[in-house]
Amino acid sequence: MSEPSRNPEALLRRLEWTVIRRLDGLLQGNYRTLFRGFGLDLADLREYQYHDDVRYIDWNVTARLQTPYVREYYEDREVTAWFLVDLSASMDFGARAELKRGVAREFVAVLSRLLTRHGNRVGALLYGNQIDAVIPAGGGRRHVLRILDRMGKRGDQSASVATDLEAFLKGAIQYIPRRSLVFVVSDFISAPGWERALSQLVQRHEVLAVRVFDPLELQLPDLGLIVMADAETGEQVFVDTHDAGFRRRFEHAARRREESLLAALRAASVDTLELSTEDDLLDAILRFSALRRQRSRRSGGVAGSSRTGRGGEISMA
Repeated sequence: MSEPSRNPEALLRRLEWTVIRRLDGLLQGNYRTLFRGFGLDLADLREYQYHDDVRYIDWNVTARLQTPYVREYYEDREVTAWFLVDLSASMDFGARAELKRGVAREFVAVLSRLLTRHGNRVGALLYGNQIDAVIPAGGGRRHVLRILDRMGKRGDQSASVATDLEAFLKGAIQYIPRRSLVFVVSDFISAPGWERALSQLVQRHEVLAVRVFDPLELQLPDLGLIVMADAETGEQVFVDTHDAGFRRRFEHAARRREESLLAALRAASVDTLELSTEDDLLDAILRFSALRRQRSRRSGGVAGSSRTGRGGEISMA
């Protein structure tokens, strides 16, 4: 299985021609919806409406008037975005042409370049089995190349150590001092307990989850007798995929995990982009932009999920 070029300059140049320039034209007015700023100056107060974000309720005014009111702010023009990128061992999986790690790298390349082209700043925290690198927020093409170069290097991926997204997200809270737009890019294959840390991150920042997956993780084809290995622990087991009963049990377990994962993301009020290794990145980001636009029209406060596989539909929670 191939991996995207390790040369960050070549990777970014290819994406600038095939994806970024087209997105610049296609997003146009939607750019503000996808990458809106964070205001600090109070613009107005209005009555709370269904789907408003409860974080903006003005409790003093609410107590005086006995009616919920929310604060509205003037938007800052500059956005500071952070990419929290899971590069643990399970991200090195891909059944066909692309690895999950490569998809994550291309996504970061496209979004960070779109942001910096419009004068915004981006930073990154990279995780192997610990936070391997912290790249402070900066602007410009050279800064994006620095992030991509670091993503192309292997960090700590010690065998028999399960990914701990909880520790990663808690660490991010310490490293990101001011309110920012935060992309959590991961397959979310992790030891349990990360949900609470994600909710804590959401209380301080606007968080967007980018869940990277491979279709083979959801449904097994009939491949006969194969060796399956746990990328996180190194454990191996022989399985007979010719057994229809085994394939059904595998699919059932995968479906339950899917439901649990998406429920956790919804509970944290996080918009979710589900990005397959078989997806077209341009199409995926446009679908996500449509999801964000729908959410904005409904006054925010409700998490959504955009499944971007071929033929997939945008669904709102």
